[in-house]
Amino acid sequence: MAEKMVVVCNGSEAKSILPTLIFASSGIALDYEVHVFFCPAGANWTLKGALEELGTPKGLPNPVELMNTILDQGANVVLCELALENQGIDPKDLRDERILVKKAPPFLMDAEGAAMTYVF
Repeated sequence: MAEKMVVVCNGSEAKSILPTLIFASSGIALDYEVHVFFCPAGANWTLKGALEELGTPKGLPNPVELMNTILDQGANVVLCELALENQGIDPKDLRDERILVKKAPPFLMDAEGAAMTYVF
């Protein structure tokens, strides 16, 4: 069984999403079981078009490609259920149906025993 790795995005700025995606995709490349959690403050990055609006910052990987890799490789990507009301998000506006909406406790149970945790 692969070691677990948790990456949390708690910000709406590029300085929060890019490290989240880079660390998560790097964990996948190293065969970790990756769990990504988007707090309400970082929820905007789970919506259709948000990563596309960011574009590709100079010298950094394309965030859309990183998110696609993370989802395609089977990472557990979760949006905190609190973001729905707090940020006025309709689940149909999520960029991908593989992004799950969960409360924090079930996410923590899934990620229990993680060898590494990163928060951006």
